[in-house]
Amino acid sequence: MERTRYLETVHRVVVKIGTHVLTGDEGGLSTTVFDTIVNQVIQLSEMGKEVVLVSSGAIAAGRTLLEPTHPNTSIPEKQALAAIGQTQLMGMYQRALDRHGRRAAQVLLTRDDLSHRRRYLNARNTLFKLLQFSVIPIVNENDTVMVEEIKFGDNDSLSARVTILVDADLLVLLTDAPGLCAWTDEGKPEQNPIPFVKEVTPELRDLAKGPSDPLGTGGMATKIEAARIATEAGHAAVIADGRLPSVITGILQGEPIGTFFAPLKDRLTHKKHWIAYSLQKKGELVLDEGAVQAIVHRGKSLLSSGVVEVRGRFDNGEMVVCLDENGTEWARGITNYSSQEIREIAGRKSSEIESVLGYRLRDELIHRDELVVMTKGSGVGGQGSG
Repeated sequence: MERTRYLETVHRVVVKIGTHVLTGDEGGLSTTVFDTIVNQVIQLSEMGKEVVLVSSGAIAAGRTLLEPTHPNTSIPEKQALAAIGQTQLMGMYQRALDRHGRRAAQVLLTRDDLSHRRRYLNARNTLFKLLQFSVIPIVNENDTVMVEEIKFGDNDSLSARVTILVDADLLVLLTDAPGLCAWTDEGKPEQNPIPFVKEVTPELRDLAKGPSDPLGTGGMATKIEAARIATEAGHAAVIADGRLPSVITGILQGEPIGTFFAPLKDRLTHKKHWIAYSLQKKGELVLDEGAVQAIVHRGKSLLSSGVVEVRGRFDNGEMVVCLDENGTEWARGITNYSSQEIREIAGRKSSEIESVLGYRLRDELIHRDELVVMTKGSGVGGQGSG
């Protein structure tokens, strides 16, 4: 897909802003940067486009306010710093928006919020209503209550899920790098980013080297993963240098800024988006070749006769991934039977389910309406992230 032509059609965009974009040389939040970002958001709004911001920076802001004496902050201390810094973060966004007579809205989300269908829909409806009110949503991970996200996670992953949540056309990931860069023989990133990525491959992931930063939680690896999640769900993504003065408006105007990731396929229905990218994986089903062909190429439901192995423990109504016998993931879906039930009926015809179990809930283990075919080789998502 040609970059400029796609960007001309963008109406709704999610912009993720990394900690290093928001902080100055001394590590504190920069008023100038907030003004620059907000000015661009307002320009896009005046062009009839809708913008949702996913903003890091709360922990860095809290650290600056308290001036801790040691750099190796514990998880509880990071949670406290996030609670303290979040108020300053929102205050700086609101002061920048005050100059334009606009309002900001704080939206704190957790992965758990997006894995429960009702809460997922509530968050989606709230964000749509805020956009309808011409309010700028500022989304952040609820670090105060989420331990794993602070320790291992990032707002990059959250921004990809928000892109799917609000059905945005584009995800922009702003960082302190010019984009996705190849590496020199000396182990340094090249100055010019890779301009276009058709598909996120294992080789491409190898370009994302280097540790995450103590102020933030991500790195280039998490940005590539976020781009993969977005593009596999049918949304485009760009990784770019957020310190450029007009980076957001420039990207939307088709300028060759950063690295553009093309969407891999047409967008799924919203329910299938939720199944594939918001639910946590609870188990795995290994399928024979006939079952893989039926669900991938003929759009069929998954039947018990095609299952050769059940991995993990799960209840009916939970999300499982479907693998071939080589371990490649082909689909994700909501199962109608528990892991124990499937172990008893695996390899048997649907007509035999009742005689084996004493009852039959459905003919299908996973109905095609709740089964999502994934990109080959996308990997198995440990937390519903791909």
